[in-house]
Amino acid sequence: MTTAPFPIERKDLIEGFGKGLKVIEAFDHDHARLTPSETAERAGITRTAARRYLLSLAHFGFADSDGKHFWLTPRVLRLGQSYLESARLPRLVQPFIQRISMQCGETINASVLDGHEIVYVARSNPPRLVSIGYQVAARVPAHVVSPGTVILSTFTEDALAEWIAAHDFSSFTSHTITDRAKFHERVRAARALGHWISDQQLDMGLRGIAVPLIDRHGACRGAIGTTIPSQAYSVEDLVAKLLPLLREAAQALRPLI
Repeated sequence: MTTAPFPIERKDLIEGFGKGLKVIEAFDHDHARLTPSETAERAGITRTAARRYLLSLAHFGFADSDGKHFWLTPRVLRLGQSYLESARLPRLVQPFIQRISMQCGETINASVLDGHEIVYVARSNPPRLVSIGYQVAARVPAHVVSPGTVILSTFTEDALAEWIAAHDFSSFTSHTITDRAKFHERVRAARALGHWISDQQLDMGLRGIAVPLIDRHGACRGAIGTTIPSQAYSVEDLVAKLLPLLREAAQALRPLI
């Protein structure tokens, strides 16, 4: 569970609000329609409480039901949109990734680490009909994409070891690194390089490169990078043609973020 960067006394918390958010998070691609019992199991609350939260979500327009199953409505997207419209990072990086996209003709993304997932918060497409990359708000396991590796490379060794120990290293292709020790080695290599290239870790035929976004205080705020077909760029081409553009943008953003 993500905790606040400052101490909060338990008496100041609204426990019910947190449980309501857990109910929303219980829904995903594999669990689009849930009964109160299923919701209770996934959210870690009682069936009675789950039913009341689901009925409340339906009352306020965030869910719908057929009397047995519940599902989320598009209104839930307002919650994520509030972040995208209020957070500074997506707004600040947009003109920079747009410039890179125009220079290289590829889709450029900005992303952040949310627990054990990478969330894409900004995107700029090249002026062509077909583009490759992750849409804004897409979430993927951090160990299979280059932004995850470069963001984790800014962690202290203790924090990195704790993250790796808690992560689910699911396999998506025959190339996916699922061994914790090997992944740890990759993160250390990314720390030394200042960038990382992930090759067919999530999807066959796709290769990605990313650099971390470091702010003026030396803290990592996210990453910028791109995902492209493996046949379009060799690893050498990525380093020679795209890495300088990403590094230049990251350096220019440093005093702004």
